Amino acid sequence: MNAQKIFTYTAIVLAVIGLILQVIILNQGDDVIKLNALSGDYGVVSTMITLALLVFAITVVITLVFSFGNLVSDAKKLKKALISIGAFVAVVLVAFLFSTGTETPLKDGNTLSAAASRLIETGLRTFYFLVFIAVGAMLYTGIARLKK
Repeated sequence: MNAQKIFTYTAIVLAVIGLILQVIILNQGDDVIKLNALSGDYGVVSTMITLALLVFAITVVITLVFSFGNLVSDAKKLKKALISIGAFVAVVLVAFLFSTGTETPLKDGNTLSAAASRLIETGLRTFYFLVFIAVGAMLYTGIARLKK
């Protein structure tokens, strides 16, 4: 049995399980699910979430395996991928170095730690840097085409 058939049968089985769980959830109704959740019994909803996480994990693993397998087969693709990953890590590192963390009180009474604040700021700065780089690259290529 080849890999395509295994993936197809696995997808069908997971889809049927998800469909059965969905029908059970719809038959129970919102009120029953809410009352059960208040008593700590999440039942079928918890099973559905576990199934969704399983499908997500399978998807990520298969994607990484086949992507890595495709990169290993071609040295030029692997070199370009490693350069791209290195550039992304450099952008994140620069964003981290420019970020500062301050302890912040939250609305619910808890406190956001300085480390968590710095990581959030790093994520925002990374996003801004990448947007700036993308817009700059588009402007550069547009101007270069106009000059020709």
